[in-house]
Amino acid sequence: QVQLVESGGGLVQAGGSLRLSCAASGRTFSSYCIGWFRQAPGKEREGVSTITSEGRTYQSEYVKGRFTISRDNDRKTAYLQMNSLKPEDTAIYYCAADLLDPKETGWDVTEFYDHWGQGTQVTVSS
Repeated sequence: QVQLVESGGGLVQAGGSLRLSCAASGRTFSSYCIGWFRQAPGKEREGVSTITSEGRTYQSEYVKGRFTISRDNDRKTAYLQMNSLKPEDTAIYYCAADLLDPKETGWDVTEFYDHWGQGTQVTVSS
């Protein structure tokens, strides 16, 4: 079992940067794939980026070149570095984990992940 706690959200101007953290409990963090998702008001939750237990990364087209996912297994923490933020990036950001590594076509399916954090709010002003 793993528990996830997100942090690092806040209010930032367009063009600015934030780094989100996803801190995990449990002894087997390195065995989990970690995904970042977001949900804007009135919209469905969507995948942002995922890093597998082996370090392979996937990300959505609308964040490529701006967001970078990483993990530090010693610290049991995953990160989402977000640069060049846009107002449309405003959402609650969630991290998720699963013991299985997803395939390239399924990394952004919410039902794949068994464990979820509570989320952290990111607001980008224009």
